[in-house]
Amino acid sequence: MWDVDMWDIDMWDIDKLDLDAYLTRIGYGGPRTPDARTLRAVHLAHVRAIPFENLDVILGREILLDLGSLQDKLVTGGRGGYCHEHNLLFAAALERLGFTVTRHLARIRLGRRHLPRSHATLTVQADGRTWLADVGFGGDGLVAPMPFEDGATLESGPWRWRLGRDDGFWVLHAGETELYAFRPDEPHFPSDFEVANFYVSRNPHSPFTRHVLVQRTTADARIRLQDHTFTTAPDLTRRLTTELALHLPPADVEALLPHLRQ
Repeated sequence: MWDVDMWDIDMWDIDKLDLDAYLTRIGYGGPRTPDARTLRAVHLAHVRAIPFENLDVILGREILLDLGSLQDKLVTGGRGGYCHEHNLLFAAALERLGFTVTRHLARIRLGRRHLPRSHATLTVQADGRTWLADVGFGGDGLVAPMPFEDGATLESGPWRWRLGRDDGFWVLHAGETELYAFRPDEPHFPSDFEVANFYVSRNPHSPFTRHVLVQRTTADARIRLQDHTFTTAPDLTRRLTTELALHLPPADVEALLPHLRQ
């Protein structure tokens, strides 16, 4: 495992995070001790409170990864985001709570194709163990941290995950499906995430530039909006607000409608 003490943690600007505001946003009022119990509780609260979504990409806006912008959007702005936004914000919160966190880039696995390293994920130290933590995968991603150990499994509600090794990579599975793979001993820095973020938010072949993707996770369900067809702004506003916990200005709702009509 890469020694995080070799990194300059200040490069992530974690002191800019309003920790109290973040914990209020996710509805967490429990202990703040950096142990496995707190890690699990904060992870679960984040996944259930902040939706996964790519609406700013569809609306042609730049996705900013500096902590101030992440906080403005996901914490005080009441919006969601995708993996880079979620996990860089979550990593800062964990470090402010006293956890040791390493940020990684992973390759999404689709039929074993060699896709770019475009997914952000985390490993965290707690109670003398390393944990895989990921609040930003969307789809069938983790809802709670799991031990970073070969053959480790996790069950939460109706979902099951397994972590294993494959030719030097660590691979996360959801059921029988491979989600992503990465090497934990390779360090990544803010500039690496900027490059990956630019690819997923600007490349015309990226699913984030071609599809509307919104997901809210509850204790036992994934509520999703993906290229559905809406004919009126009230229909879309109602779905976003009541089912997906997102509140968009009317102008943004109108701008999204052409992307949701056949």
